[in-house]
Parts: sequence; structure tokens; C-alpha cells
Amino acid sequence: MIASSQIRNSEDEGLDVAFYGGDLQSVVVLGHGLTGNKDRPLLIAVAEGLASRGWSCIRVSFSGNGDSEGRFEEATITKGVADLRSILRTIPQEKRIAYVGHSMGGAIGVMTASTGLNIQCLVSLAGMTYTADFVDREFGNVVPDCGVMWEDPDFPLSSIFVEDLKGIGNTLESAANVIQPWLLIHGTDDDVVPIHETRDAYAAANCRKELLEIPGAGHTFDQESYPMIIEAIDAWLEKCFGRI
Repeated sequence: MIASSQIRNSEDEGLDVAFYGGDLQSVVVLGHGLTGNKDRPLLIAVAEGLASRGWSCIRVSFSGNGDSEGRFEEATITKGVADLRSILRTIPQEKRIAYVGHSMGGAIGVMTASTGLNIQCLVSLAGMTYTADFVDREFGNVVPDCGVMWEDPDFPLSSIFVEDLKGIGNTLESAANVIQPWLLIHGTDDDVVPIHETRDAYAAANCRKELLEIPGAGHTFDQESYPMIIEAIDAWLEKCFGRI
């Protein structure tokens, strides 16, 4: 059964979430990437697949995205970390929490996990590592506060976003500080976040870790790769938490 509701972030903005109940004493929070939301096909497929195996799941739209409150122009990695912390605070303390983040949502997860233990198990899907390089590569020819992302007028490129990602630079220091078990998954044909970013994050990590490369998969993966991703995450959650 899926239930929709809102969680308030630290700025009192409503975050749109969808919740799947499960039989196990764990909660899996799923976060999207840039210009995405909780209803992206990848997040729906993973949440439904994990819920069918007993894991409770929460799909979330970060502030400024989807049906969540807030302005897209203010949607940054730093604000996403604050949003995620607000979500984690609503989960009962007796629950074990895993976080699955795609692309920019992966960077949000790494930076959140590296500074606290509210997340006990981490999964990155095509996670962004070199944030400054990403801005230069994808939007180097776009004028902040004037142009848009990927020629889509629904997604204006703000100076706030650019400055945040350039200020972070990369998430390698955060990766080195992650102590939670960490599964990293990336497609070999990703042309948005190159696979070397996940390889570098994996090399920097000092925790228990696994790397899964999916041949031929692009940045958002596809119907053929979804079952492999679900199987890998389910197995990783079982290693982290057991099936209790």
C-alpha cells in the first residue's frame, strides 16, 4: 500500500513523499537527482521492488522539486542535505535506516552519511562526485540567473546552485569519512556523470563497500537494469540489516 503525505523541512517547506509499508524493521529512503522528483521511473521501480521484498520505503521530492514546496532555484546539494536530515528525524529511532540516492541525490547521501549515523546503510546510484566539474561540463555556456538547464525552461540555472556545487568541489573527503556499509552502482555508458566518478569515490572510501558496474546502462538506467539494481540493493540491505 502506498500513502502520500508531507514532511516539513527546517524552513517549514512541505516535502512531498510516498511511503510503502513493509514487514521488516528497516526504512529505505530514496532521493532523486537534478531536475528529478520522487516519481522518476528509477525511484518508483526500486521502491516497488524493495517493498515487494518486505522493505519499507519512502520516496521523496527534495524542496523545490516535484510537488514539494520551495523554489527550484534554491534546490542545491547543501539544501538537499538539510531536507534529508529533516526526513530522517521523522523516522522512529527503533527503525534502521538505509538511504538510496541517484546522481545529485547520491552526493546528498554521501555528505549526510559522512557527518552522522542516522543513516546506517548507504547506496549510491550513478552518484555525483565532482560537483564543480559537473557544473562546468553541463552548464559552462549558460549564464546563471539568465539561462536554463539543458534548454528546459522549467529548470532555471541559478547562481545559488552554481555557487553551491562549485563551493563543494567534490565529495571525496565525505566519501573517505563514510563509515556505514556502502554499495555503489553505476552504468558503464553514463554520459551525464561519468563512471570514473563512482570508481574514484569507491577508491576514497574506507568503509565496508561494494562496487557494481552495469554494462551498457546510462545515467538513469533502464527497464533491463532495474531488476539487477533491485536485486543488488536487496542483497546489500540483507547484509547490513538481516531480514528481521
